[in-house]
Amino acid sequence: MNFLELVKQRHSVRSYEPRAVEKEKLDYVMECVRMAPSAVNFQPWKFAVVTDEPRLSQLKKAYPREWISNVPCLIVACVNHEESWHRKSDGKDHADIDVAIAVEHLCLAATEQGLGTCWVCNFDVPLCREVLQLPAHIEPAVLIPVGYSAEQEMSAKKRKSLDEILF
Repeated sequence: MNFLELVKQRHSVRSYEPRAVEKEKLDYVMECVRMAPSAVNFQPWKFAVVTDEPRLSQLKKAYPREWISNVPCLIVACVNHEESWHRKSDGKDHADIDVAIAVEHLCLAATEQGLGTCWVCNFDVPLCREVLQLPAHIEPAVLIPVGYSAEQEMSAKKRKSLDEILF
């Protein structure tokens, strides 16, 4: 499949089969994440791949929605603001940009492997930090459910036209 087809196929999945994701597929996805670019190649990220039931159950409480209950894997993308590049002219921290690039690599690689994902940014950060026992300088930025989609059909993507985004 070409890149445009892959991008069109990737969508936010909110219904998952309860079956486990193969370790080989998760390893492949995380290798794609590892290859993501970052500002000045600082790679200011850490990822927790959570599949064990005790931690998975606790982590799901950080985003208590019914649709997440069957997810067999949650990946937590975290940033390290102490390692991120800060632009000299205005001090802008690029950690969030860098982790966003890595997370989209994750989502596209998962799609290529026949897996569904969804960006979840509205979650209980303190609870997530507690479950993963994260140090103060590591910030959970995104929860990414990963698994086999139980959705029958993908809804049409609503995107602005090229004329609306170019100037």
